Amino acid sequence: MGQTERLYKLKTWLDSGRCVKRDAVLRALEISPATLKRDLALLRDRLEVPIVWDKEGGGWRLDKSQSSSGMRHELPGLWFSAQELHALLTMQHLLAQLDVGGLLGPHIEPLRQRIERALDRGVPPGTDLARHIRVLPHAARKIHLPHFQAIGSAVLQRKRIRVRYHHRARDETNERELSPQRLAHYRDNWYLDAWCHTRGALRTFSVDAITAVDILATPAIDLPPERLDHELGAGYGIFAGTEVRWAVLRFSPEKSRWVAAEHWHPEQRGRRDHTGCWVLEVPYTDPRELVMDILRHVPDVEVLAPPELAEEVVKRLRQGLLRLGSRCEPGEWEHQPNAQDRLKEEI
Repeated sequence: MGQTERLYKLKTWLDSGRCVKRDAVLRALEISPATLKRDLALLRDRLEVPIVWDKEGGGWRLDKSQSSSGMRHELPGLWFSAQELHALLTMQHLLAQLDVGGLLGPHIEPLRQRIERALDRGVPPGTDLARHIRVLPHAARKIHLPHFQAIGSAVLQRKRIRVRYHHRARDETNERELSPQRLAHYRDNWYLDAWCHTRGALRTFSVDAITAVDILATPAIDLPPERLDHELGAGYGIFAGTEVRWAVLRFSPEKSRWVAAEHWHPEQRGRRDHTGCWVLEVPYTDPRELVMDILRHVPDVEVLAPPELAEEVVKRLRQGLLRLGSRCEPGEWEHQPNAQDRLKEEI
């Protein structure tokens, strides 16, 4: 843990108003007494944080006389952790997408201002954060705000809804009666996990594909969180399922420099083999999203298992090559890796 993060943690504990005890800090930060002494001296002497020793409490705390006067002691150059910064910037981005001049405007604007003030903490006056930090949504689909409001209300009020849903894969629209369970924001898009009374099963719906919403008087059924996690969280990505299989992927040494640091699934397993390749194992119940992510890394990835997943990847590659084949010169194949040569022979 670096010094900046240690100082941030110390300041957070002190701001809570409690007495920070020596042994507890040493265990939590995993540092030596000498390092703790230097950190406290830096906070007190150079950053002017009013730290005093509380003999009765047996630890350090902020000087109550200065704290009660309403003074705030921010740390110049100290900011948020990566997780906190991502959460605040994501919230700021989501609020920016809403129409602040509409019905939610009076409620959203104060929250947006509070987030901006929080982001400005410890930043020199006049700094334009928008110039220095960017949040780039990828493939985000526009949602219809009234529909989103109705769905959110039904989730919180535990009411059933009747929706018109455009099933993109089949290019058809039909009506469904749903008991909404929870909203999920995933890869810059919103999804609704719900029990579908029409199909008699748990399903996930893209909110942007819902074209009409009616909140019904009938109470929604509540499914146990364990069941939601079992059916919706066991697999890979947004797709539901209970039959879990494990994909074993091997990435080239060059691509491994990136993939080894990536988070694909909470239960993923990874290791480096004797050739320097990164071998990644991830669970999945439906191959569609996993196949798309594998294709992003072609030709630097190989599907070691299971065979049906490898066949699905090859099938998608074959279909793409056949569609684009008329644009490729025969000589171009000579410079492709062996895996592509084998695929060409199969085609």
